[in-house]
Amino acid sequence: MRKFLVALTAFALMAPSFPHSSLAEGLVSSGSTSNRSKIFSSQARLLDGRLSSQYKASTKLQPGTKKAAFGVSTAIPRYRGSYKGVYLADAKSAARKHGIPTDLFLRLVQQESGWKPHAVSHAGAIGLAQLMPGTARKLRVNPRDPKQNLEGGARYLKQMYRKFGSWRLALAAYNAGPGAVEKHGGVPPYRETRNYVRKILGS
Repeated sequence: MRKFLVALTAFALMAPSFPHSSLAEGLVSSGSTSNRSKIFSSQARLLDGRLSSQYKASTKLQPGTKKAAFGVSTAIPRYRGSYKGVYLADAKSAARKHGIPTDLFLRLVQQESGWKPHAVSHAGAIGLAQLMPGTARKLRVNPRDPKQNLEGGARYLKQMYRKFGSWRLALAAYNAGPGAVEKHGGVPPYRETRNYVRKILGS
């Protein structure tokens, strides 16, 4: 921004014919280098203050600003499932522990396993939160223990949220893997994954 100020002042010095430029008039009308320096310093401070506030307010101008994925916050629908059994409290506890919206995690478990603790998918995912064996090992949980399974599922979902910055992408990564989300730059164009995200988020 200092380069901008120097360029602006140089332009004013070179263009005394501008009738509406108080900056140019002040710089040109002064007969001494000392006065010009004082005027420049005054104008520089003024512009520095105004432009810096505008600069800070604009994320587009600031280098290194990380853009949120898709930049749209998603409202989480309420969990309205019929399951009210013993694992509901464990799922709520795991969600709260890892800072996940409770309704979101309950809807995930409903979609993943229908609250069946011994469910095994055709791909080999296990339990209430349908953890893959490799993922469970990395999380150091026993996927066949319902409470640990929920703990691992909540922790993994939060890891995906931290990685991608939105619950929509976190759910897509939970279902299709983080590599697929990175490859496609968003929710992968897989019918299963898109339906999965839509059923949990309601859109």
